[in-house]
Amino acid sequence: MPLRAKVTNPAFQATASISTSVPIPKELPGDEPDDVLFNTLYGLRSIELNRPKKLNSLNGSMARKIFPRLKEWEKSHLANIVLISGAGSKALCAGGDVAALALQNEQGEEGQRASTDFFGLEYSLDHSIATYSKPVISFMDGITMGGGVGLSMHAPFRIATEKTVFAMPETTIGFFPDVGGSFFLPRLDGETGTYLALTSERLNGVQALYAGIATHFLHSSVLSNVTQRLSELVFPDNLDLPGRLDAVNKTMAEFSLGLPSLQEEPMLLAGELRNAIDRCFKFNQVEEIIAALEAEQEQKEWAQKTLETLSTRSPTSLKVTLRQLRLGKKWGISETFKREYDIAGNFMRHPDFVEGVKARLISKPARQAEWQPATLQEVSQETVDGFFATPENQDGLKLLSEGDYNRYPHERFALPSEAEIEKFGRQSRSARETIQHFVEKSGQKEGVAEKVSEVLARRTTPGQNGLEWR
Repeated sequence: MPLRAKVTNPAFQATASISTSVPIPKELPGDEPDDVLFNTLYGLRSIELNRPKKLNSLNGSMARKIFPRLKEWEKSHLANIVLISGAGSKALCAGGDVAALALQNEQGEEGQRASTDFFGLEYSLDHSIATYSKPVISFMDGITMGGGVGLSMHAPFRIATEKTVFAMPETTIGFFPDVGGSFFLPRLDGETGTYLALTSERLNGVQALYAGIATHFLHSSVLSNVTQRLSELVFPDNLDLPGRLDAVNKTMAEFSLGLPSLQEEPMLLAGELRNAIDRCFKFNQVEEIIAALEAEQEQKEWAQKTLETLSTRSPTSLKVTLRQLRLGKKWGISETFKREYDIAGNFMRHPDFVEGVKARLISKPARQAEWQPATLQEVSQETVDGFFATPENQDGLKLLSEGDYNRYPHERFALPSEAEIEKFGRQSRSARETIQHFVEKSGQKEGVAEKVSEVLARRTTPGQNGLEWR
């Protein structure tokens, strides 16, 4: 029987977020015909990225097809939920089609302009998802990197599976973690976002849930049943967006088969490693991070491995990325994409992007890129500053959707953040009371007890008057 969710706030109604003042992109004559598939199942509208041989890498043709559908569905009273997934069994989306962009950049200023236009289109699409007025769900089943993260991270529901491979690998190709990375990475716990951005560390499966990237963890075998069940949800016309999201959240819980045990799959960004990440990546200069890693004693093997990783990254990318993350803490979601558009335009004119893509993705076998400049010391403050200026002959990005915020409005569906746990825990009398509070608040959500327990074990000791925080 279809679920009819209860009205939680009748005064709040979902309103269209896609702007009518800016023309919506339309397909071009040369666009591929079936690179995105659209389906309707009762109240569900699905977007299936359909380039499995290229791991569903996003290009302009795909983005131009998606925009009109989002606009159409936002106006339709029959469209209740939007689902984003990838064709095949390997990837939601492995990123933007950067190989095509790098080859295009070699055509000179005109090619670089066209590549910048693609990023503007991609960022506008991500912003539309971030501000959409109906529930959006992303199945992060398989490789979810770069552009795939942009299609996922800003949705209220981000579903990781045992096949999920999350990463932001941009510094490996002479670029920066874009698609809204300026917004969500600095807002992850501690310095984990800085660590993931600079090193391109991968999070597999349930680790995406623990890190705050995914909101749910489901086994891939149940996704088709989830899709069917979601299609059956019926919302009263006067039900506000929060109420609809709550109904979707409860539906997701019906299909959970449990999380892998911590003995089987320990939490990655936890314990002493997490302490080392916060110690070493808290600085505002890449050189200071390098020095901290060199001095690290408690996690010496990890520090050495991390130094080796950073030594292969573009020095320019590392410095621009760190600045981006520090500034992004204060950017709203709209400013994030506008500023990233400027940064992307400047990278299209920088030699490291073409060199990085050729070295890592086009050359067979892959080779180590020859960065220009080759060392951190050669990347001046003036050079870094230049990446945050609007390039000459380039207008600022005009977003195609309305809406703005400084914190994701739907993060209650993810595991509690460390800041939330600490805020309550400082008023709590015991670890048990704190864990019970968050488990009950989340509706018995799987992973909550494990996350809260890890934070308390790492940050507190029992005291006479309650928990004492370190």
